[in-house]
Amino acid sequence: MITISNPIIDKHEVKAAAKVLYSRNIAQGNVVHILENNFSKFCGTKFAVAINSGTSALHTALYAADIHTGDEVITTPFTFVATANAILMVGALPVFVDIDPITYNIDPQEIEKAVTKKTKAIIVVNLYGQPADFGAITKIAKKFKLVVIEDAAQSVNAVYKGRKSGNLADLSCFSFYATKNITCGEGGMITTNNKSYFQKAKQFINHGQKTNGIYEYVDIGLNLRMTDIEAAILLEQLKKVDWITKQRQEYAKIYNKAFKNITGIEIPYISSYTNHVFHQYTIRITKDFPLSRNQLIAYLQNKGIQTRVYYPKLLYKYPHLKKSIHKECRSAIKASNEVLSLPIHPALTKKEVNFIIETISSI
Repeated sequence: MITISNPIIDKHEVKAAAKVLYSRNIAQGNVVHILENNFSKFCGTKFAVAINSGTSALHTALYAADIHTGDEVITTPFTFVATANAILMVGALPVFVDIDPITYNIDPQEIEKAVTKKTKAIIVVNLYGQPADFGAITKIAKKFKLVVIEDAAQSVNAVYKGRKSGNLADLSCFSFYATKNITCGEGGMITTNNKSYFQKAKQFINHGQKTNGIYEYVDIGLNLRMTDIEAAILLEQLKKVDWITKQRQEYAKIYNKAFKNITGIEIPYISSYTNHVFHQYTIRITKDFPLSRNQLIAYLQNKGIQTRVYYPKLLYKYPHLKKSIHKECRSAIKASNEVLSLPIHPALTKKEVNFIIETISSI
């Protein structure tokens, strides 16, 4: 089976993890601090906070930005549920607005229409690995004095107008889950240039303790720390990130050339001002294709090719999010009915990529 994802793990990650294990210092120690320093330099930010998951990163970022009960946070319904769950975790209310039908990212014009006196923040998701229009979004945020949080779970190493993902908002949140471009199994990171946000995040993930005092509690907190084992793996992954990005982009070019003239398939749009890192390679299957999307999924599965729909259902349609504020997001609904992601990870061989192309083209 040609899988939709496959982490790039080799002897270097194994050796790094084993070194930590043999050291007996396996919790949050010096390796975590080294990772935080390296990752902040990688993104071009002043601060980074290593954390146990991307969901925890979003939760912590909202806490650090003082978002709480009674506040509204504008975001997209066309994403993974963690984005919205984090808003609920701090007691705030998600406000879902529509997406740009071409990039799949949140539509800045729809953001501005949704702002109320209760709006305190915007969570911007860089879907599939391409940054959203942060220039337009930042202008809106400044106009209404809103905090911008970048959900960069899918966009490590992506670039918007010369600036790295992770340095595009007040706070940025990464995920290093097993399917992400770089991984340590589970894990996350917050990056920021704001010292106050950094300090509050550090306290929150460590039971609310002062950063320089044991058993000195400032506020409520949780145990959301990353281990040195995970940090050691990520330091090795970070060394490979440029190669991983290049491989994904190379396969995307091959796919684009093969699929661009096939009736019923729309290839991904790449903005002129972004560097798309292709966490997912996502095509659209329109009514003009000989098979429906579900038929194509089944056909490819039968041929040994795994695919996924990211995402088949808008977030406000789930029971625990039905009380959120939203209008009918027509572009997001259409996308959810048409998108299909194909394998694009660097573990693929060119032979496998060509087999995927030939299998689809033959239809």
